[in-house]
Amino acid sequence: MRKEEKQEIVKALVDQIKSSGNFYITDTADLTVEKVNDIRRECFNTGISMRVAKNTLIKKALEESGFESEELFGVLKGASTLMFSETGNAPAKLIQKFRKQGDKPIIKAAYIQETTFIGDDQLKTLATLKSKEELIGDIIGLLQSPAKNLISALQSGESTISGLVKALEERG
Repeated sequence: MRKEEKQEIVKALVDQIKSSGNFYITDTADLTVEKVNDIRRECFNTGISMRVAKNTLIKKALEESGFESEELFGVLKGASTLMFSETGNAPAKLIQKFRKQGDKPIIKAAYIQETTFIGDDQLKTLATLKSKEELIGDIIGLLQSPAKNLISALQSGESTISGLVKALEERG
């Protein structure tokens, strides 16, 4: 591979790292071509971008993106595949789905919203993480709940309140 080709790959990786904000480093070695194609197809259908690159190029892209994590660099051994996603838990859910059929892909590391997760034992945690949109929805639901309860209480007691007001008027 020529130096120019390597620079183009690194630049493309840097752009994806910066634009997505979430990425996974996985191990898909020893999978059949058919299985890798299934993973690629599912990635495409769920909005996940999948890239295979040499570890040295991944490390260079991470460095150029401002990462100085020895933990992250430490996982760059063997075959590595990058998965980029706007939603932090989407790749983990996809990996969980494929793990029902076999023992790969394996999560080497994940970087989600400024937090680094190292190791395949993080799969369950990563899959249950809520996206920013889900968290906002939960907060809005919690905020709306007391207001809804108050409104329903006032509406159910509407006749009682109006009756009390009429009784007070008649006394006065």
